[in-house]
Amino acid sequence: MTKMLERGIKAVEALPPDQQDLAGELLLELANAAAPRYSLSPEQIEDVKAAIAEVARGEFATEEEVEEAWKRFER
Repeated sequence: MTKMLERGIKAVEALPPDQQDLAGELLLELANAAAPRYSLSPEQIEDVKAAIAEVARGEFATEEEVEEAWKRFER
């Protein structure tokens, strides 16, 4: 723990319980925001790059292709 964090925690300990809870929530949100939730694999990154290039060239799926793709998810 850094000295700055230690000082901040000591200051928060002197606050009323409801403000301590708010400070705790803020710290947890900050920690969660700093941690990546998901990382793409190198293969997925290449797929995204390829898709962006297709869009740049004006290549889009036809209505029929979209309908066929959706059929795979029907139950």
